Amino acid sequence: MKKILALVLAFCMMAALGSSAFAEAEKPVELIVFAAASMTETLTQIADLYKEIAPNVTLVCNFDSSGTLKTQIQEGADCDVFISAAPKQMNQLDISKDETANPDRLDFVLEGTRVNLLENKVALAVPEGNPKNINSYDELVGGLKDGSVMLAMGNSDVPVGQYTQKILAFYDLNEEDLAKTGVITYGSNVKEVTTQVSEATVDCGIIYGTDAFSAGLTVVDTATAEMCGQVIYPAAVLNISKNPDVAKAFLAYLQGEEASAVFESVGFSPLA
Repeated sequence: MKKILALVLAFCMMAALGSSAFAEAEKPVELIVFAAASMTETLTQIADLYKEIAPNVTLVCNFDSSGTLKTQIQEGADCDVFISAAPKQMNQLDISKDETANPDRLDFVLEGTRVNLLENKVALAVPEGNPKNINSYDELVGGLKDGSVMLAMGNSDVPVGQYTQKILAFYDLNEEDLAKTGVITYGSNVKEVTTQVSEATVDCGIIYGTDAFSAGLTVVDTATAEMCGQVIYPAAVLNISKNPDVAKAFLAYLQGEEASAVFESVGFSPLA
């Protein structure tokens, strides 16, 4: 039913624009999607599925940390749809947000298109065999304090790193002091952190549950909302889009049954 509603929404939107919009939609269109690195597997699969729905639309996906993507957009990169792994980076591009959330008064979000698309979980993942026998965040904290555990986490400018910082603060741990003792390594996005865990160059890593699933890693604990807040992925069409109506139709598809099934298969919880 969600798929049908999404498709009806997309077609109704095109119909409201008149026959010229239909003619334009039939032309080959390249739609540029900037998405958080944690969506690499799901959006790649969705791109193939969407080709059957809209054969004229070619999705070009740019995956990286949400902070890097936000900077690229701000610096003039072409982008039609932006999906962030946290509200912070979307807020920084959304003129409807106050100066606390958007201090530079950037205006890139097309009014009326922003939705909370997905929810993820912040997971404590371990390498194959769990060599250090880490089974919870509480045990991680003990290992960090006595120097017996090496943790991989995201940099402070990427959402997964920011969620990890909240978890450390929840346990009254000083990240800077821990880093100086050599028990923390960093990654510039969640995929780099995931790779460190997969290759067992660290004893554990804090990543998203979906990345752990895609990489075949064992999750030993999941952070609560009290520890780091909800992990919400907002999505929006940008007002710099060269194909805003096509972009709106794709965003509607992402909220439908078919795309939701792909997201759910790796552990995302669809919200829209």
